[in-house]
Amino acid sequence: MKHKPAVETELKLRIPATGPFRPLLEALGFRETVRAQAEVSVLWDRNGELRAAGSALRTRRYAGAFRLTWKGPKVPDAILKIRPEHETGIGDGEALEAILRALGFAPVLRMEKVRAVWERAELEACLDETPFGCYLELEGDPQAIRAAMEGLGLAPDRAEPRSYPELYQAHGLG
Repeated sequence: MKHKPAVETELKLRIPATGPFRPLLEALGFRETVRAQAEVSVLWDRNGELRAAGSALRTRRYAGAFRLTWKGPKVPDAILKIRPEHETGIGDGEALEAILRALGFAPVLRMEKVRAVWERAELEACLDETPFGCYLELEGDPQAIRAAMEGLGLAPDRAEPRSYPELYQAHGLG
């Protein structure tokens, strides 16, 4: 997805391994746009302000790029994660981190994983390998997410309600 909407809608599913899902995604019309590679994300906060507001500020190094993302409070939903999101590319990650520190922000959580990105017209799929297991994230239109989940043979009980920051903290990592 080249231009992301101001509201992110996604579903994270627990999977036993990423390898078997590559041909399944291809069969559903996805194509791999970014091969599996390391991603490093850092959450930033200022005296717990963002966390208290249900928001997050993240820097991410992935696929040769540096990005800044703000995520707002989650919208209640039984299975999907829905929340406001704004993201932009950054030319100089070190300069951005210096600006964040000058504004009183500090890194509060570092997360590393291996991610491959797959796309089709209305949906993005990410195959993630983390220190605590493998996940498939589907992002885009809610109906397309549900149809892809069904097409991949994944039942709703595979949905992971926790965010990656929550999972990293639950496993004592970060």
